[in-house]
Amino acid sequence: MRKTKRTAAGTVLTDLILDLFRLNNRIVSAGDRLVAELGLTSARWQILGTIAAAERPQPVAWLARDMGAHRQNVQRIVNDLAKEDLVAFAPNPHHRRAPLVVLTDEGKQAFEAAMHRQAPWVNMLSEGLQVADIETTHKVLTALRRKLEGDKDAEEQE
Repeated sequence: MRKTKRTAAGTVLTDLILDLFRLNNRIVSAGDRLVAELGLTSARWQILGTIAAAERPQPVAWLARDMGAHRQNVQRIVNDLAKEDLVAFAPNPHHRRAPLVVLTDEGKQAFEAAMHRQAPWVNMLSEGLQVADIETTHKVLTALRRKLEGDKDAEEQE
């Protein structure tokens, strides 16, 4: 089998991507442990955070888009959160079949409790790292995400 030759940047980026996969798995596991006593998982916490960060209530499809996730996965978790009274569905004046997802008081409390646990955890993780290095890494990851989102937009237009 003939290998396609990577550029130097392509080789380094491949190594970074493989490390990002491993890092993501460890972040999800650590997040699960961090919020387990609150009855949350990393996925539930992420959805609560996306709802909390939104400027206004959004339907599931928009939440999924903002998260870069599949709508069906987000819908399943939102339905579970609704059963536990952490979120509720509100009428959407623009689309009758796509209700808006809102945090309930219990959902706000759960999210705030998770964030209360997150602060010392992320402070511990950042120990020994330089702020400028973190900012540079964030810029690179944002640029890569935007390129991938651009590719997705191009695929959807075809």
